[in-house]
Amino acid sequence: MGNDRSQILVRALLGGVLAGIGLSLSGIWWMVPALALLWSVALHPLAAALWGGLAVAISHRWLLALHPLTWLGVPELLSRPVATAIWLSCGLAAALLLSAWSLVVRLLPGRAGALQALVLSLLWGLGETLLSRGPLFWIGVGGSVFPSDPAFGGLARWCGAGGLAALQLFLGWWLWTLWVSTDRERRRYRLLGIGVVGLALLHGLGAAALVGTDRGALPADPLNLALWQPAIPTREKFSEERQSQFPRRLHAALTRADADGAELLIAPEGTLPLQRGNLLVEPIPLVSGGFRWVAGRQRSALLLVQGEGGAPGAVIDKHRLVPLGEWTPALPGLAGLSAVGGLEPGEASRLWRWGGPPAQVAICYEIANGTALARAAAEGGQWILAAANLDPYPLLLQQQFLALAQLRSVETARPLVSVANTGPTAAINAEGQLLSRLPAMRSGLLNVRVQPSAVVTPYARLREWPLVGVLLIVAAMLFRLRSGSDHPPEPRHRRRTPPPAQE
Repeated sequence: MGNDRSQILVRALLGGVLAGIGLSLSGIWWMVPALALLWSVALHPLAAALWGGLAVAISHRWLLALHPLTWLGVPELLSRPVATAIWLSCGLAAALLLSAWSLVVRLLPGRAGALQALVLSLLWGLGETLLSRGPLFWIGVGGSVFPSDPAFGGLARWCGAGGLAALQLFLGWWLWTLWVSTDRERRRYRLLGIGVVGLALLHGLGAAALVGTDRGALPADPLNLALWQPAIPTREKFSEERQSQFPRRLHAALTRADADGAELLIAPEGTLPLQRGNLLVEPIPLVSGGFRWVAGRQRSALLLVQGEGGAPGAVIDKHRLVPLGEWTPALPGLAGLSAVGGLEPGEASRLWRWGGPPAQVAICYEIANGTALARAAAEGGQWILAAANLDPYPLLLQQQFLALAQLRSVETARPLVSVANTGPTAAINAEGQLLSRLPAMRSGLLNVRVQPSAVVTPYARLREWPLVGVLLIVAAMLFRLRSGSDHPPEPRHRRRTPPPAQE
């Protein structure tokens, strides 16, 4: 008994570590074995919680780079404990979610069967898409595919990140079922054949989806853009020296971008100060992250600015705010954790009609919400603009941001430009391929050419509704089988006359 428990905990531990690596390095070759180990402990809520807590603790370890928080007014003695507490709270949240999923496993009929596994996989995938619309989700199983397996990731054109997550969960169930079928050689070979053919078919369909999209007529001429990576340390951003240098650095970037033939300079999230009266934006327009007041409340936004005075010609506000960093609950002692004093969210729509080809906008970790960007594509968005400030976090967060950016590009068949304070500043084509990128943590200017697209992918058109439909159908089949198995067999009636052969 004790040995069985220790084996369960060891499998949960190993699976959580593999999942954390998969979310850090990407690739179903890490994630599917990790999920197979999760299926092996799926009936044990504590072990499932250990799996989830470890996966998030490893993949979100960049949160520890919040320390030191002294520049926000947090005492030095409390800085490291506060950063550690934020990191651990994310792991705890994942542990609670996985234990809840394990309880659902125990409640569903058809234990260890394919129908039950499919229902649980779809629930997981849809759960990730729901969580991505809230404030506490960054990256999940669906976001672990890029950049290592673009052929499999091409399936996102049809089913989005939720579908990719569900497929990986089901593949994990297949791998675990294959592993435990050692005593039935024939069944094992059949399962192996089905799995290998299925993997090949999924990769073939994904690759075909990437190249088979009908582009149709191009809706607009290409955009020549310059992406500015200023590399201003966030902890020094509000210093007098940095503030005095900013107008000169901005003018130099605008002048160089114009000389390189750019029509527009794009700067990262939060680059422009609230007081912009002394700025001269010429000779080309500027799209930059900044702040503005709306009805006495401050918002983070992307602003289109040109000329003197810094008055924006077009604006889109950030909707999904970072907990503690931008939004703080009204509790004593928490206000100091926000560098900008607390912000108000803007409208949920991510479609920005700024005067050029309409854009789908993701400010910072709005890139995690694929549903919102897909809806914006269906409403007329023709390219994706992602603006962020990922300082002071390490390269791991930049890698995850780029992986999500590639996924968003594939889901909607849109070119994407990413501009961030210290990186990633990059260009991605409509097939999710990384075309160019500036070195991380260094200032620079990246010139890119973006071809807007008006094609609407199946995922952009239907979003999660096909997954919901499949879930309802499979769940109905599962419960119908259960109700059928609950009926006792009808009793056999004795014949009152002998059979014809005996007459």
